[in-house]
Amino acid sequence: MTTVPHTNTLDHPKHVARLRLKPKAPATGYVDGAWWPASRDLATELPFLLVVLAVQLERIERVTYNLTAWPPAPRRLVVESGNVRLEGFRSQHTDTLTVIGTAGRRRLTLLVVPPETEPDLAHRLLMTAAHRDSVDDIETLLTGE
Repeated sequence: MTTVPHTNTLDHPKHVARLRLKPKAPATGYVDGAWWPASRDLATELPFLLVVLAVQLERIERVTYNLTAWPPAPRRLVVESGNVRLEGFRSQHTDTLTVIGTAGRRRLTLLVVPPETEPDLAHRLLMTAAHRDSVDDIETLLTGE
């Protein structure tokens, strides 16, 4: 019989959705939280984000983004919960991403913190955008004013 040593440590995930959402409450402000992707590759970054958001949105149907802010992305993405339609628009704010779920057609609009942002600043932006009382517009959030 082979004994496997027991440890109290957990392996850190190879990829983590760097995300902060406002607490469940009536919607206020321009965004529902913030996301700090590790890259500008939606096909790589979105599956991790959508797994986390599926808890609130149930099955996710669509993700909208600004066409000029991201390199070309596939029109559909297969994730754990099924197929998700990706739709790029020139009219959407360059620093936001909207995730639309089936739970009452609920949507979450997220401030996208640029991947190259310095970690301390990114953390501040995530926390500020996710603050319950945050009503700042996108530009104000990103400048940290």
